[in-house]
Amino acid sequence: MSQQAKLSTWASNIAPSPTLAVDAKAKELKAAGEDVCGFGAGEPDFDTPEFIKEACIEAIREGKTKYAPAPGIPALRDALAEKYRKQGVDGVTAAQCVVSPGGKYSCYLAILAVISPGDEVIIPAPYWVSYPEMVKLAGGVPKTIFAGLDNGFKITPEQLREAITPKTRMVVINSPSNPTGAIYSPEELQALTEVALEAGIYIMSDEIYEYLLYDGVQHVSPASFSKEAADAVITVAGFSKTFSMTGWRLGTLMAPLPVAKAVANLQSQTSSNATTFAQYGALAAMQNWDRSMAAVNEMLTVFDRRRLTLLDGLRGIEGMECARAQGAFYLFPNIEKLGLSAADFAARILEEEKVAVVPGEGFGAPGYIRLSYATSDEVIEKGLGRLVKFCAQLKG
Repeated sequence: MSQQAKLSTWASNIAPSPTLAVDAKAKELKAAGEDVCGFGAGEPDFDTPEFIKEACIEAIREGKTKYAPAPGIPALRDALAEKYRKQGVDGVTAAQCVVSPGGKYSCYLAILAVISPGDEVIIPAPYWVSYPEMVKLAGGVPKTIFAGLDNGFKITPEQLREAITPKTRMVVINSPSNPTGAIYSPEELQALTEVALEAGIYIMSDEIYEYLLYDGVQHVSPASFSKEAADAVITVAGFSKTFSMTGWRLGTLMAPLPVAKAVANLQSQTSSNATTFAQYGALAAMQNWDRSMAAVNEMLTVFDRRRLTLLDGLRGIEGMECARAQGAFYLFPNIEKLGLSAADFAARILEEEKVAVVPGEGFGAPGYIRLSYATSDEVIEKGLGRLVKFCAQLKG
């Protein structure tokens, strides 16, 4: 290999995102004229609310197109601190809040700020595909705990306690979950938080889906349980999923002050700041909360209908088992009884039936596939028909 072709250890050890790969392949087939039913991308198919777009456009017209402070524009950080105080996290200040270019980058900065080479990070599986790769990029060691369908995709305090070693520095909690849609009850979350506090480790609480809830379930942030919890929890979230702003690339982080300062410093040396005028759109969402939540509730009504339609369809397929997800916009059925690996299932159904799903291997869950119902009713109906046909042929 020539010197020019040699890659760093980091680049060589990082796997590409399987969700983005599936989405790219589906879009490639669509561009070629194929009728693809895409269940791959975790992206709302709704437009960003008009008043948020208008606030961004107005910011551009007013010349708010220059560098902003690395942690975010002050008004938006103030609004985020106020939000978390209302959620029960006492004493949060704007200095503890950082706005980053995307929720994904918020997660990476949270890990990079507290993980040193050799530190262990506990990641419950099924997990979002990027968590282990981010830990590896920081030089850390991802350590997974599996909780399958029989456990509601949720780890127990006992599992967490057993996984902790002297090298453990952090546990990642994602509730509601990507890829499963599972959500921890407040009692379950408090029990996990107590184990983490006993061990003296950080919790990275990924709450990007905090407002996408069904069946009357309640979202609670572990940072709200106590002052001790607030000092140990790094909360990451963003605007992408809640307000259908995926392309705006706006993530948020709220953390103990030393961690927040470290995150801001890291960001200043890597991405500088999140796009300045985009932050004014996010500020409009925060300052017009009733209007924002009205838009979210309209979206949730549609998502809920799609969730139940897809759930009923999947449960009607012989050999497929599917939990009733109560958050986010994913279902995560087990397909082990169908006789194919998840990777082979995903590859074949895309090739033969033009249905795009994401195999569970990338989520640390072989034997499962992820389907996003953040797509149209027409795609869900047509895609279910093709799934039924494909699975019947497998059984036959």
